[in-house]
Amino acid sequence: MRITTLLAALGCLSASPALAGCAGEETACEIEGGQYHIVLPDDADGPLPALMFLHGWGSSGEGVLRNRNLVEAALARGYAVIAPDGLPREGANGRSWSFHPERAQRRDEIGFLTQVRDDVARHGVDVEEISLGGFSIGGSMVTYLACAAPETFAVYLPVGGSFWRPHPDMASCGGPVRLLHTHGWTDGTVPLEGRLLRGESWQDADAVVQGDVFYAMEIWRATNGCAQSRPDTDRFVTDDYYLRRAWMECSEGSALELAIFPGGHTVPRGWADFALDWVEAF
Repeated sequence: MRITTLLAALGCLSASPALAGCAGEETACEIEGGQYHIVLPDDADGPLPALMFLHGWGSSGEGVLRNRNLVEAALARGYAVIAPDGLPREGANGRSWSFHPERAQRRDEIGFLTQVRDDVARHGVDVEEISLGGFSIGGSMVTYLACAAPETFAVYLPVGGSFWRPHPDMASCGGPVRLLHTHGWTDGTVPLEGRLLRGESWQDADAVVQGDVFYAMEIWRATNGCAQSRPDTDRFVTDDYYLRRAWMECSEGSALELAIFPGGHTVPRGWADFALDWVEAF
């Protein structure tokens, strides 16, 4: 199967009528660096917490808002939902992110997402209470932003996407974070261990290789100053939909958890409530 066909799955989210637009306006919100969509809960009375969610490869902010399970769950809890647009893909439909710092950057994505964060204040959003999530390559974008500029958002919630090879140096991330990584046990598009997309070997100079989620968690443990590599013994959860392991003996104000679900490359049904429960626990 061609790489382009394989990667197309990275943008998939469930489809249903879109709620796209700019807080009731039909067109997206325009800012200097690009555009984003935002939906507000009924009877919104700010300042509002928000879930900003980054689309996968070949999708869009409008595509994120077609995931009604995610959007309606967040709105029902009083959260605004923000869905920025990546840049259009060259010669193809859909959008993507310049997520990898060691590859050619079409846009300063961290700068753009910071602009979005600041601009949503005009819609009554509390910019100090925005959780940044993302799916697939959107999840990778979340991960690299959390590493490079951890103070930008309150919490980081990548789903099915993480660092790519070469992984960042163990001590290269900017500081402690609150991060929940969610991943499908049978994900074949972005396997937990990563996979080779281009090249004969991941060591090739021109290779394109997804990273290892388990190694990424080691990077986050180092970043968060966790006392041990093993999870806290009272933070194993094996009797729920998710298999969960958490590290709590870490730097003050940080939080780190890995949640694996019995599925593939998708945002699992019920994820928004699961993730926002986690956010609100702190």
